[in-house]
Order: sequence, then C-alpha cells, then structure tokens
Amino acid sequence: MTKIINSLSEISNQYKALFVDLWGCLHDGYKPFLEAVYALQTYRANGGLVILVTNAPRHSSSVEQQIKKIGIEPSSWDAIATSGDSARHAMFSGVVGRKIYFIGQPHDMNFFDVPLSEEKFENITLVPLKEADGIVCCGPFDPLISPDKNLSDFEYAKDKGLKLLCANPDIVVDRGDTREWCAGALAAQYTKMGGKSLYFGKPHKPIYNLARLHLKNLDNSILDDEILCIGDGISTDIKGAIDEKLDSLFISGGLAAAETGTNVKPDKELLQKYLEVTKSNPTWVIGRLN
Repeated sequence: MTKIINSLSEISNQYKALFVDLWGCLHDGYKPFLEAVYALQTYRANGGLVILVTNAPRHSSSVEQQIKKIGIEPSSWDAIATSGDSARHAMFSGVVGRKIYFIGQPHDMNFFDVPLSEEKFENITLVPLKEADGIVCCGPFDPLISPDKNLSDFEYAKDKGLKLLCANPDIVVDRGDTREWCAGALAAQYTKMGGKSLYFGKPHKPIYNLARLHLKNLDNSILDDEILCIGDGISTDIKGAIDEKLDSLFISGGLAAAETGTNVKPDKELLQKYLEVTKSNPTWVIGRLN
C-alpha cells in the first residue's frame, strides 16, 4: 500500500541506488530544486548511487551540460541514462530507415550526432516527408501548439507505412509555469490514427536496460529490490518502475500537483482519487523531493 513520506532520508537506507527523473523532480526547466539536489548529495555521501534517468531526447553529454547550466551540482549524481541515447542507437541501427523526416526544434539536432562507439553505422540523411523511410520525433515544432495540428502529415505517413521513432515518451512538461507538449503527445496521436510508434524512454524497457548497465558499471552487486525509482510522471516514471518490478517514489507536487492538492504535502483524499483514476500504486509518495 502506498505510503506518504516527508523526506527521502526516511527510506533511503532501504536502497543502494536511485533511478531519478530530472524535469519536475530536480528542476523546472529554468532553476534547480535545491532541496532535491541536496537530498541526492546526502544520499551519495552515505554511499548510495544515483542514476539520472530522463526522457530527454538528447545524448547524455548534452543533458549533462544543460543541467550544469541550470545549477544541478555534479556531486548529486553518478551517471545519466537518456531516452535520447537509447533511441539514437536504435535509429543509427536503421530501425526506421536511413532517410529520415525530422520533427523537432533546432536545439534537438544533436540527436543526429554519430555515437562515439566502436560500432560502424551507415549514414542517416534528413529529407522531406515525401522522400522519407521513417520519422524521428524529438518534440513538436512548436511545443505550445496542440499535437493534432500534424494530422495531414501523419495521415500521409500512416498511409505510406512509415514508423515514427519517439525520442521522448513524455506527453507534457512544465517549463516554469508554462505547460508544453512533448514528443510522446505526437507519437500517441500518430498511434491513435493507426500509425506505428516506437518508444525508448520511460515507461518502456530500453531506458531501464541502459540505466541498469550504467549501474552495473558502478557496482554489479546491486539487486532490483535495492533500487528506488523517483519521479513525478505517473504514466512514465511510476508506470515504468512498476512494470520493471522496482520500488517507486512519486513526486506528487510535480505534474499532478493540482490533481493531488499538493502544496507541501498531497491531500490524502485527492491523492487516493488520483491513484485510483490512474490505476497506479507507487510504493511511496512525497510532495517534493527533499
């Protein structure tokens, strides 16, 4: 049964490693949540390992640069697993072809940087939709415009049988006080229309395989029941943890702050109603990570 806690320190001695979400958990897109960062620093100082597990559609080095600019101290984490890294490997392996129609913003173009590995990949070429073998979506062209504005392109792509690689399964994210659409919203729209969408971030298995690989490289003795997943996405962070049979800590003061009545703590009745509606059962709940 889900239990509400006041701080990570109440339960941290039960776990040797944390898989921690970024956006909504450690920052809001502009500034860090300093109490959350401090909680992870304290956890690591006591011997725990922290893997940041994010649906960011970029490679880990890009995410590392981003969070340093935001103000998240490197002393709060050990490694980063991104949806982008998992999805990029699949793309370069040819899962949606070699001629790609790209949906995203200019800052997402580093998705196409060739991986630094011993594997040799054939070239990927960005082309107009009518010349494409497949689609890569890192997010909407404009994150403030509803995903249903892509219907004509998606109808053509579906009829042509193109697969859509979704580099970020998140539906929405809150940038400061503004809610923005993510790639997952477009992929869901394409699937609803009858198209085929491929996912690599939370709640899907590939990113957890990548996170476990990072953890194994740090300490190969840690078992699944010694891992705690932390995040504010009930359909991504928490569903992924449950599907992977990992314990979870739901941050109710993130995306679901209004639904759960969270100020400092969630309202117990609203929280219970929200968990019933979403058919979710996190191990623990906290208002904000601290």
